[in-house]
Amino acid sequence: MTPRRFFVDAIAPETRLTGEEYVHAKNVLRLKEGDEAVLLDGSGKEYDAVVRRAEKGALVFGVVGERPGDKEPSARVKLLAGALKGDKTELVVQKATELGVFEIGIFSGRYCAAYMNENKLARLGKVAREAAKQCLRSRVPRITYYDGLVPALESCQGYKNKRFACEFAKESEAELFSLQGDCALVVGSEGGFCEEEFAAARARGFAGITLGKRILRAETASVAFLSVVMYALGELK
Repeated sequence: MTPRRFFVDAIAPETRLTGEEYVHAKNVLRLKEGDEAVLLDGSGKEYDAVVRRAEKGALVFGVVGERPGDKEPSARVKLLAGALKGDKTELVVQKATELGVFEIGIFSGRYCAAYMNENKLARLGKVAREAAKQCLRSRVPRITYYDGLVPALESCQGYKNKRFACEFAKESEAELFSLQGDCALVVGSEGGFCEEEFAAARARGFAGITLGKRILRAETASVAFLSVVMYALGELK
């Protein structure tokens, strides 16, 4: 059986597991003294550990080894996705994490009908953390909210490849299957984009991309776009 995985704030020879991770380990998984686990601090390393003892509100693990995680992609990919109604943004975050995205930006566009607040952002972080554990990643993608498309676009200045999925683009302005290096990808919300937003993206180095002749739902477009890029980068081979 694969050892359970837990994210912690910091690693020490004796590391305390607290908060929601502790509650899950104690009440759901029922870990006890001598049980093995893998601890993760978001650095990309994985730490083999054994439960030493239980304390009030914490499990104390003894760290017995470390190694680099081998499930992280070699290239950074950032996904900018328009905020979606209901729990669809959570779905995008979950699947993007599983596919290996490095960073996720959620933004409010011109035609966006959803809203974001601190509670929703915290929930997205939890979704990403659980997805990272499930798919054996050693890092959780950072999630940032941008109040508008332009600040989201400007957060991608250090990325080599910039692609903008646009529903009214008649043809793609750049190839996807020859991509190499870091990539920033943009997908809109349910309402899509306006011409001014497309122009703002192109002015900041983004190439327009069509995802085919059918109009995809926003959550489908995010997963499809990211999957094609990850395949092109060799991450799905």
